[in-house]
Amino acid sequence: MTTQTVETSKKIKAPLISERNKKLLAEPLNESNPITVQILGICSALAVTVQMKPSIVMALSVMVVTAFSNMVISAIRNTIPDRIRIIVQLVIVAALVILVDQMLKAFVYDVSKQLSVFVGLIITNCIVMGRLEAFAMGNKPVPSFIDGIGNGLGYGLILVVVSAIRELFGSGKLMGYKVIPDTFYEMGYQNNGLAILPPMALIIVGVIIWIQRSRNPKLIDQGK
Repeated sequence: MTTQTVETSKKIKAPLISERNKKLLAEPLNESNPITVQILGICSALAVTVQMKPSIVMALSVMVVTAFSNMVISAIRNTIPDRIRIIVQLVIVAALVILVDQMLKAFVYDVSKQLSVFVGLIITNCIVMGRLEAFAMGNKPVPSFIDGIGNGLGYGLILVVVSAIRELFGSGKLMGYKVIPDTFYEMGYQNNGLAILPPMALIIVGVIIWIQRSRNPKLIDQGK
């Protein structure tokens, strides 16, 4: 009986807010950021970051799809034949993307129109498929869900930063609200037209990558 008690105590589940789960949430915000470190999801970072509203909605959409697809794939990972695992993953991701797209059209139709085809392209987003292959297929549902949340937050953080810079300097607004006073324009200030063009998003992401790697030598070592 004593031996069984010891074995049972060893099988006690780790708390939800464990050190491992904290790392799954925190690392994608910096050391394993999907955009600036893993260089994934760049296309949408260039396309939807002209304004903050579409960027935030896109970030939330990717986070929801990544988290729930991770959890579902993790739950059924032992029943998926290896030869068709990519097809199964795509089907689950596609179903979640359709649900998210319909929710956006129902509740934030204007933003949904701005995002256009990019919500549908979440199906082929490298971040989503990458986490399914790299994490969900080898881990339990709860850590997989947290990993999806973390990577969604890391992706969203970069989108929000890039879109804030582009919207501020490109149109003098944030979240659609004017923040640069008319006095500045009367003194000769003009909005930067380059800020709302796709090349500026690439430049800003490049600067963020440079700053991040200059402050964190580990990332430079990984690239060698």
